[in-house]
Amino acid sequence: MTDIAPAIELKGISKAFGPVQANKDISIRVMPGTIHGIIGENGAGKSTLMSILYGFYKADKGEVFISGRKTEIPDSQAAIAAGIGMVFQHFKLVENFTVLENVVLGAEDGWSLGPSLRKARKELINLADEYGLNVDPDALIEEIGVGMQQRVEILKALYRQADILILDEPTGVLTPAEADQLFRILQRLKAEGKTIILITHKLREIMDVTDTVSVMRRGEMTATVKTSETSPQQLAELMVGRKVLLRVDKTPAKPREAVLEVKGLNVTDDKGVHRLKGIDLTVRAGEVLGIAGVAGNGQSELLEVLGGIQSGEGSVKLNGAEIDLTGRHSDGQSRRARGVAHVPEDRQREGLIMNFAAWENTGFGYHHDDRYNRSRLMMDNAALRQDTEEKMDRFDVRPPNPKLAAKSFSGGNQQKIVLAREIERNPDLLLIGQPTRGVDIGAIEFIHQQIVALRDQGKAILLVSVELEEILALSDRIAVMFDGQIMGERLPDETDEKELGLMMAGMTREAAAAQPQNAAQEG
Repeated sequence: MTDIAPAIELKGISKAFGPVQANKDISIRVMPGTIHGIIGENGAGKSTLMSILYGFYKADKGEVFISGRKTEIPDSQAAIAAGIGMVFQHFKLVENFTVLENVVLGAEDGWSLGPSLRKARKELINLADEYGLNVDPDALIEEIGVGMQQRVEILKALYRQADILILDEPTGVLTPAEADQLFRILQRLKAEGKTIILITHKLREIMDVTDTVSVMRRGEMTATVKTSETSPQQLAELMVGRKVLLRVDKTPAKPREAVLEVKGLNVTDDKGVHRLKGIDLTVRAGEVLGIAGVAGNGQSELLEVLGGIQSGEGSVKLNGAEIDLTGRHSDGQSRRARGVAHVPEDRQREGLIMNFAAWENTGFGYHHDDRYNRSRLMMDNAALRQDTEEKMDRFDVRPPNPKLAAKSFSGGNQQKIVLAREIERNPDLLLIGQPTRGVDIGAIEFIHQQIVALRDQGKAILLVSVELEEILALSDRIAVMFDGQIMGERLPDETDEKELGLMMAGMTREAAAAQPQNAAQEG
């Protein structure tokens, strides 16, 4: 019996960007019909390696073999021709195009679009039936959720006859339910003989869905093991090079006076949709109030109103004094002057200007600070750069170069830049959305420690996250949102993911609490 050739084999791959060695002599074998995980800290070189495989980058040295044959991949078209498809962390979709138009885009059969669209429509029906990838082909991308958008990206790859599918942090923008559905789809793809490479920082996902896992650290491949023969603790240590605390270590909260008081808060968007409906909540000094909910149920609007990004109606008090929600003092600058810091949910769209340097980004919103304006005539850029260097050191931003553009940093290090800017302003109230989205295990541990430390200093923290595990670990109280309303509150040690999930689906506290009992009676 002859040995089965690997679906993918990389030999001695190296890639440098100036002085930064992103990949160092990497070799890896991925067997056909398997789900192969690749994990590592942000900046470990995972995405660079996959971008070489997909033809976005050209390796400085090394060889690529597809199904045992040496293959040159100078660009993404060559990768597609070799049967490779890639779903990026940030989707590559045209938002005002339909699903069908996005699938066909770049794969048209000729000058007339009609035949290509008819062919694609028929093929989408077959693919949806075969893999459970049901999506309305006529829906506009901008009108469907991120879970559906991800299905479109997978459909694009399958439509182009991909046998090898690379997914880069695929659950970073998904709810737990959407992530579970994605993994069911991946198992179906695997059962049909597809080969899947899964880049993720979530150890639970690695343990649940992969057959084999490779670990990268600082541009090198440190280990490849069978998933069934390892553990989350061992993988975390291989990733970071030290033992990592996989739980949040914190003492019980000691809440004091109310810092934030919200009563009857309402928001209606430009299309007349009622996004927030009479929100009441309180956050006290020295506590974390976690907001759980499926994305799109008002959490974003809540953060934006409190952060001064959009207006609202109702009463919001900070340290007992009313906040302007509609007038000239309703902007973010006024909020910051009152002691509010805001880490937005989308770091790339709302937290950073990607083409600007790290030192410029750390000054945004705080550029009037006296330490940066000593001459009173112009900003002291040298002082801001020095301050950024110190923040990068304390928050372990890699590489620690304040002159690099924000886009040059990995997602986790971009998040650290935003966190450093906001946390180090000693706010009375920290608004923080999706703090560890797309962030590796070592950075998650650090970010959680910073949030707990701020709480222990007596600060009030309003935390929004779609990660129920994170909500349960960090929160002292949990409020659940559904359809713009607060469904109820829970204490973390008196609830679980199942009950919170039911409340997130719109069930009342009482109905959710009764659900397990009812289910047991039915069984």
